[in-house]
Order: sequence, then structure tokens, then C-alpha cells
Amino acid sequence: MINYINGDATDPTGDGNKFIIHICNDVCAWGAGFVLAVSKRWPEPEARFKGVVLSLGDVQITKVENDVWVCNMVAQSGLRSRSNSVPLDLTALKECLTKVEVAASSQNASIHMPRIGCGLAGGKWEDVEPIVSSSLHRKTYVYDFE
Repeated sequence: MINYINGDATDPTGDGNKFIIHICNDVCAWGAGFVLAVSKRWPEPEARFKGVVLSLGDVQITKVENDVWVCNMVAQSGLRSRSNSVPLDLTALKECLTKVEVAASSQNASIHMPRIGCGLAGGKWEDVEPIVSSSLHRKTYVYDFE
């Protein structure tokens, strides 16, 4: 079940373990969108992402606090451009979320995210939300930044 709240996904609500998930591209570009907020708070997820060859469907999970992990999910093919207006890959997103669900289950963690795939990746929440709902079976929070 998805809980929608106003706030900052880099400051997750609640007690217990928390996974913050977001979408990354498959060309190792980091520097716009939600990743800026992630990097401002924790340098480790960016450092692990840069310079590593990742493919669509891959997930990097980095522990950034005692009870917080950041999950870099590679579900964006390239960068958004005139010729590639919607680089979000819904199949890769489903694959990433399945991997996150398994990892979060092992840590008994809740999931926290912005409206993934709907910014620079060019997706639409009405396409993304059903995949999130069917893939994640734990407390899930979607943050709308105020």
C-alpha cells in the first residue's frame, strides 16, 4: 500500500529500517534531479555509482546511516533528449523494484521515494504507480516535495 505524504524523501518518516529508492540512468551520469538531494546529504551513493558499468535492471544499495539505505535503481536508458523523450524503461523498473523488495524484506525495511521515473526520466505516474504497487509489498511512502 502506498502512503502519499508531503515532505523530503531524503528525510524518511517513521521508525525502523528505511530504503530510499530512486531512478538512475545507464550511462553513469549523475548531476540533476533527485540525486542532487541525495548527494547533498550523503556522498556514498554517488561515489559508488560513478565510474561503474551498470545495466538496465541493476540496483546498487548503499547503507548511509544506521537504519537508512539508498538504492540506485538503473531504469533509465540514456539521457532525456529530443530523440529520446521518455528514457524510463518500465521493464527495468519492475526488475529493479523486485530486487529492492527482496533486499528490503531481508532488512524489514519500509520504502521511501519521490515519484520515481516522473522527473528527468520522463515517465508518468499513472504508468509507474501500478508497477510500484504490484512490486512492493511493504510500507511504501511516496513524497511530494513541498
